[in-house]
Amino acid sequence: MATRTTFTLPRSRVDITVTGVTDVGKRRRVNEDSIIMASPIFAVADGMGGHQRGDEASRVVVEQLQLSVRPGEPTSPEVVFTGITAANGRILAWAEDGGVAGSTVAGVALVSLSSQADSHWMVFNIGDSRVYLLEGQQLRQITVDHSAVQELIDQGSISPSEAATHPQRNVVTRAVGVESDADPDVWLLPAGGHQMFIICSDGLSREMPDEEIRQILLSAPRDPSRALVDRALEAGARDNVSAVVLDALSVDTTPPSPGYHDTRGLGALEETLPRST
Repeated sequence: MATRTTFTLPRSRVDITVTGVTDVGKRRRVNEDSIIMASPIFAVADGMGGHQRGDEASRVVVEQLQLSVRPGEPTSPEVVFTGITAANGRILAWAEDGGVAGSTVAGVALVSLSSQADSHWMVFNIGDSRVYLLEGQQLRQITVDHSAVQELIDQGSISPSEAATHPQRNVVTRAVGVESDADPDVWLLPAGGHQMFIICSDGLSREMPDEEIRQILLSAPRDPSRALVDRALEAGARDNVSAVVLDALSVDTTPPSPGYHDTRGLGALEETLPRST
């Protein structure tokens, strides 16, 4: 079922419709994915397969993000960072009891940087869960996977098509709860016009090419998340499958304030570059 939220901001109005689905898939017995759809934060967390308490690890990530939500108002990048850091600390503490766990996370948050700036979408990820953006007819992947095969692609050692069958395709190079620091990659995108974000675990992105994702969304299904997950199930769903689809319409309600320049730099919050460490 779709959830609708409206944010009335000093300079704009943002209408959000979101759907989300998570499924155990065709081959797994436990669903280690967790999702959060708590405006203004939306995310998918994927517990690391084969590790102890992977399902609990993903739940901890979304629980900590949930604690940061203040209904009816945008959040801030610092609040998102705090939630991820807290989740990282909780999961790391399990190691003292002999447990090993971790989780990826990818998400989108509506953030306010200052009273003078328009609202922005904060896209973030750790691991190989992904965020895509559909604008008009164009679908593009915003996040960059933290994975062994992505590093090989970046080095030019293999092609994206070869990555799909590479023996290291399941190796994640960064995750929440594995090291003392959980530092997500971040992209800040101005909120404007009609934008659709797709947040998914690798159980979905590995079962269908980007073009198929695009075609499904352009067909305007009533429940886009359900349509994507159902297609992954039809394709075999070798892993848990999760998708959150955020459909947003941002409308300017006031003219630009004198002296405000949307092109000014965002300092430390500029788009990050892919990192291999």
